Amino acid sequence: MTDDPVGAFVPGTRVQRAGAATGPLVGFSFAVKDLYDIAGDVTGYGNPDWARTHGPATGDAVVVTALLEAGARLAGKTKTVELAYGLTGENVWYGTPTNPAAPDRFPGGSSCGSAAAVAAGLVDIAMGSDTGGSVRIPASYCGIYGIRPSWGAVSLTGACPLGPAFDTAGWFAATAGMLRRAGDVLLPPAGTVAATGPLLKVQDAWVNAEPATAAALAPALAAAERLCGPALPIHLAPEGLGALYEGFRCAQAAEAWTSLGPWIEATGPSFSPAVRDRFAAAKAMDPAKVAAGRALRRVIQARLGALLAGGAVLVYPTSPMPAPLLSASPADQNAVREKTMGVTAIAGLGGLPEVTLPAGRVQGAPVGLSLVGAPGTDQSLLALAVALARAAGLPA
Repeated sequence: MTDDPVGAFVPGTRVQRAGAATGPLVGFSFAVKDLYDIAGDVTGYGNPDWARTHGPATGDAVVVTALLEAGARLAGKTKTVELAYGLTGENVWYGTPTNPAAPDRFPGGSSCGSAAAVAAGLVDIAMGSDTGGSVRIPASYCGIYGIRPSWGAVSLTGACPLGPAFDTAGWFAATAGMLRRAGDVLLPPAGTVAATGPLLKVQDAWVNAEPATAAALAPALAAAERLCGPALPIHLAPEGLGALYEGFRCAQAAEAWTSLGPWIEATGPSFSPAVRDRFAAAKAMDPAKVAAGRALRRVIQARLGALLAGGAVLVYPTSPMPAPLLSASPADQNAVREKTMGVTAIAGLGGLPEVTLPAGRVQGAPVGLSLVGAPGTDQSLLALAVALARAAGLPA
């Protein structure tokens, strides 16, 4: 008998900590992705060689301190894709967590363990991180709520880096209210602009989605329109979502190699084939492509800044399809990754907050609906997610 039937937690002795006696999260539990430091414990970052070459952390990550001080109880560390560089949730060293909502499919990564822990009801809140979709996609795949906050809104002090210009500290919950409750602890005070509408239906992302996904999300979209008024269709990326994916991929790869390349060169770690290939591509990345990706980021930020400045909210499918089957070939997995990251790159390049709601199912597997606001509208976006959950009959 095990208290981790889905393999969400890092193998071995579970690191646990009692929370403060008083606070808004007393009585609730949380887990953290194994890239956040916990004092006295080695941060494994999903790779045995990383764990072998790093000593115990000397202090807690800022988000861990915040949740403990709010009264939440730390239940353990969760699995991550190696060095957080992957979107399926596979870990060849420690085992891939089971997707509790669709056991024959991947859980999504790189915050796979945190998503699985929440979806299985093992904890109330779980911290992940989101660079290119690593909270939003596992939340969509596992049928739970997730938030990628505005870039820089939540401290990553005490967390391992991947792409610092894109890295964010996101989290998961099974209800919209719990997602918001954690936000009250982790996020800065609300800004002057609130994400209250109008809704902007990003046609690029809806067309990119498989028809079954779009159909499954239609009732939730209709509920959002009842709250905020008819959605205005827009075309966000005349360059094409493929161009957004390519620009994001190249800019992120350069950051990943700058952050982790020196350790890789000095250590010669063992990686799974997919992660090995990604870092090899990052090392060999053409500087001209990196420069083009960074230029595109500036263009997208300016475009989105103007579009969302008055409180408008983008709405679109979090992922174009449900999680790939565990039997999917590497080529099929990569095709899903590219199609998916063209959409996740919108908030990634824009530095925007994005909340995903478990709004539909395709062939029994979950798919999520995303709400995206201007930078700093995180609190109001979470409030909108709660209202939409209630209006759409989702776990509120």
